[in-house]
Amino acid sequence: MTFRVPNQFRVRTGRLATDDDAGNYGLFFVPTRERISPLRCLAHDGHLQPGEAEHLGGWEHVSVSLPHRCPTWAEMDLVKSLFWSDDDAVMQLHPPRSTWVNLHPHCLHLWRPMAIAIPPIPLPPIELVGPVTG
Repeated sequence: MTFRVPNQFRVRTGRLATDDDAGNYGLFFVPTRERISPLRCLAHDGHLQPGEAEHLGGWEHVSVSLPHRCPTWAEMDLVKSLFWSDDDAVMQLHPPRSTWVNLHPHCLHLWRPMAIAIPPIPLPPIELVGPVTG
């Protein structure tokens, strides 16, 4: 179970630029099959950056956005596979409406709490999704 970043897609110039010294933190433009707009991925590995409040730590997080639509399931799955291993469970959450923050209308988020990464996030029985075939 490892959080990692795809350094080949790291944004290295501009306002949100970082270099490899930023580790698992930064902005990444991930190409899509459409090749129109890359997925804009802001990643944070849960470790506090200088100046961040202590309560912001403890969550691995990638926000994923496009300029004119929300990312598809396949695009979110691509991002999941780039930032986490296949064995990791990560979440998209639907929090209480009273806690919603919407800074971008076409942004989705992937989360993994560091405190329960081992053991993994509890998952419902797979049979609730569909029949298991051998």
